[in-house]
Amino acid sequence: MPAVPQRSATNFLVIANVLVWLVGFTTGWTEPMQIEGGFWAARLHDTIYGHSSALPVDYPWVVPVWLTPVTSAFLHAGLLHLAMNMLVLVVIGRLVEMALGWERYLLLYGAGIIAAAAMHYAIDPVSLVPVVGASGAISALMAAYFLLFSRRKPPPIGPIPQLAVHMAWLMLAWIGINLLSQFAFAGSALGIAIWAHIGGFAAGLLLAVPLVRSHQVRRPRHDIP
Repeated sequence: MPAVPQRSATNFLVIANVLVWLVGFTTGWTEPMQIEGGFWAARLHDTIYGHSSALPVDYPWVVPVWLTPVTSAFLHAGLLHLAMNMLVLVVIGRLVEMALGWERYLLLYGAGIIAAAAMHYAIDPVSLVPVVGASGAISALMAAYFLLFSRRKPPPIGPIPQLAVHMAWLMLAWIGINLLSQFAFAGSALGIAIWAHIGGFAAGLLLAVPLVRSHQVRRPRHDIP
């Protein structure tokens, strides 16, 4: 696995996520942190259009609703949720960071956070289930990884260029994987915000190539689209 400088954005994100989880675990504030910092689609909807959801009107929200897409990305439902996300972040993130540079890498990560929240809201704007976890942002990194590092790429289809075909196939595959995940865990206590994953992945597909080209880096033994 390629070495990443100790002061890398990937390491910073992992440490930040772990520290937030440790604060909640050691203080017993996990649930209050998830309520305050989680992304509630219904809360955003109430803010934009006036209160119409079942959320309590007099609840003393501390974290501003516009900040919750970001705060929710640093909260996790449990140790297993955290461990799975951080494992993927370390393995995928360090490669994407090397391709983009830390500034563009963080830009992509942030875009994944916003796109995940936006897609979740667009699909179910009155959802009363708070979304937590870094999966949306990590989905953007995974999209960039698959797009930039794939050794086998589909050929163009007629006038449709190869890059567009590749992006379409990756998007369809990601949607299929997430729909299967939702079906597999249907009826269980484990909730998966699949549309947040899909939104983050879409952001990664759209931004990966422009970001890596602007970084002007050529990765050895791989061709950038």
